[in-house]
This record gives sequence, structure tokens and C-alpha cells, in this order.
Amino acid sequence: MMVKVGNRELEMDGKQLTELRSSNDIMHDKQALRERMEEDGYLLIRGFHDRDKVLQARTSILEKMDRMGKLDRDTQLEEGVMADGSKTIFMGGTNEDLPALLNVLNGEHIMSFFDGFLGEQSLTYHYKWLRAVGKGDFTGAHYDIVYMGRGTQNVYTVWSPLGDVSYEMGGLAICLGSHRFESLKQSYGSKDSDRDGIGHYTDDPLVITEKFGGQWATTEFQAGDVLIFGMFLMHCSLENTTNQYRLSVDARYQSANEKVDERWSGKKPKGHFK
Repeated sequence: MMVKVGNRELEMDGKQLTELRSSNDIMHDKQALRERMEEDGYLLIRGFHDRDKVLQARTSILEKMDRMGKLDRDTQLEEGVMADGSKTIFMGGTNEDLPALLNVLNGEHIMSFFDGFLGEQSLTYHYKWLRAVGKGDFTGAHYDIVYMGRGTQNVYTVWSPLGDVSYEMGGLAICLGSHRFESLKQSYGSKDSDRDGIGHYTDDPLVITEKFGGQWATTEFQAGDVLIFGMFLMHCSLENTTNQYRLSVDARYQSANEKVDERWSGKKPKGHFK
């Protein structure tokens, strides 16, 4: 099976693309999870969030998008079919108008998970990166540190699909071993998107593997699954080749005892370019 990773078609389970490894077998062993994060650079945990709560959040987002005129009115709301002429929508912010979403991302379940994983009190950035990715779009390959590196580097991204995401809808892909690409970490990974006017490293996933090594990995996701990774893991998304929006959200978590990137926290986070 061929899937579109960034701007390349790669064969699933071929030389350049493999399946992500689940960490559900060690879900309740925090030390084993830390070791897996060190080894793999990521944790895929199936059914981490309560599926019903995720689908409630999805519905509230789709209702908002419907009011914006972004959904096809001749289809079921929950299908998230794009209206004619609609494009990708970025809804980053505190999302205080979406309490069902914040209930998932700020709730006791995930905060207690990170308290245990970090071994101390955790916090989450107030800013959430909420996306409705449209047909033909994808996210280019990048390290997150470039966008949020003004506080501690010990920040974790939690990518949550808000609905079931097939290969065709364009879930996340990661470059295995890229958290150990020291020359890339010290060059591109030392940049600041606002200061240096830099963004994604490349739209072509093979640029990275041919230069630095590694292999790409992805999977199909279900509502409730999460992909957790650190600031130095190269990742991108598959292209959405369907006419349905791919809803997902990135949230960030770190120790409450370490410095926070001021652009992304507080009641009115400044965000980029401020």
C-alpha cells in the first residue's frame, strides 16, 4: 500500500516506511515508559483519552466550523466533509470556547499521567494547536524545539487525533532515531522560528533519511489514541487525500518547576511573531 508522506509516496511496510510501535504493554510502568521514550523518542498509547470525551470535543469543534460555513451542509456533521472552496483551518489559541476539548487536554487523567512520567508536578501550556487539515494539505517535517525553545527543552508534545484517522486522512509520521541526529539538533534544532524566520525543515521526508539515516513510521489512529514525543523528534504528517477535514490537536506538557516559553502560556498567550 502506498501512502503520501509529506510530498512523497512511500510504500507502507517498505524500506522507507514502517509501523509505529505501541507502548500500551508498559502503560502502567512509568520507568519503562521513560526508558521507551529514551530509546524510541516517542510513545504511542492507544485509547489513552476517553473516546467518548474526544468525540464530544470533535462534535463541538465541527459545530463551530459549521457556523463558520466550512462544512458541506448536505452531509452528516460528524463526517466533517469540507464545503466547496474550504481549506485547512488553524484554530490555535486557548480555545476557551471549546470546554469539551479542554476537558480532554487539561483534565486530571492526562495531568496525573505527566506528574508520574516526570516525577514531579506538571503543567500544560494554555495555548493549544488545534487544526482542521483539508484535502491536499500536510505538515512538513520539523523539530518542535524551533517553535517553543525559549523555556526548558524538556517539553513533551501530545498529538491527539480528534476522530478516527485513516492513512488517507493524513495522520502523523515520525522519523525513527531522529532524536539522536546530533548534527541536525545542533544546526536546525538550535534555531528559533521567530528570531530566525525559519519553519519546517523540508516537505520531502527522504531528504532527512538520505542525509541523516533513520526510517519513517506511521499508523492509522483512533479517537482516544495519543502520540507523545519530545522537542527533538523529526515529524511530519501524511497528506490528507480525502474530502473530510482531519481534526487533531497538539498540546504541550512540562515540569512546573522548569522555565516556560512565555509565548505559549498565560491567559492571553502572545504566540508567534510578537
